[in-house]
Amino acid sequence: MSPANLVTLTRLLLAPLLFVFVLENNERNGVTWGGFVLGVVLASTDYFDGILARRRGTVSRWGAFLDPLADKVVVIGVAVCLVVVDRYGWVPVTLLTVREGVITLYRLWFARRGLAVPSRRSAKWKTLVQGTALLLAVLPPLQKAEVVVQVSLWMAVAFTLITGFQYLLDGSRATSMTGSRST
Repeated sequence: MSPANLVTLTRLLLAPLLFVFVLENNERNGVTWGGFVLGVVLASTDYFDGILARRRGTVSRWGAFLDPLADKVVVIGVAVCLVVVDRYGWVPVTLLTVREGVITLYRLWFARRGLAVPSRRSAKWKTLVQGTALLLAVLPPLQKAEVVVQVSLWMAVAFTLITGFQYLLDGSRATSMTGSRST
C-alpha cells in the first residue's frame, strides 16, 4: 500500500464521519463548522494523494480505482445527507448520482475488455466544482443564502453532466489498451 493510496483510503474511511456531521445538524439543514472543516480536509487529501503518487512514482491500478471511488462516496454521500436534512432537493442529487453510476459502469465495461477510458482533466475540475457546492451548502455563514447554495449545486450538476457526455464520447475511442484510437 503506497502512501498515496493510504491517503485516499483515509478519505474513504473518514467520509462517514462527514455524513454524521451533516445529519446531526438537521435543525440547521446540515450547516456545520465541523462538516465544513472535515470537508476541506477530505478535499485536500484528494489533491495530495495524486501529488504523492506522481512524485514517488507509485501511480497504481489500485489507486486509479480507489481515488475516484472515494470521490464518489464523499460527493454522493454528502449530497444525499443534504437531501435528508432538506438543504438539497432530490432532482439535482439524483442527476449527480445517476451520472456517476452510469460513467462508473461504462468505464468498468471497457476495463473488462482490456480497454481504457482515460481520465480527463475536466474530471478533476468536476470534482472541484462538486466539492465547492457541497462546502458552500454546509458553510455556516451561508445558512440562509439559499440562492448561492442552489446556484452552486446546479452548476455542479451541469458540469457533472457535461463531463459525463465527454466520457461517453471518449469511450467510443477506447480501442486499445491505452484508450487511444488504433490505426
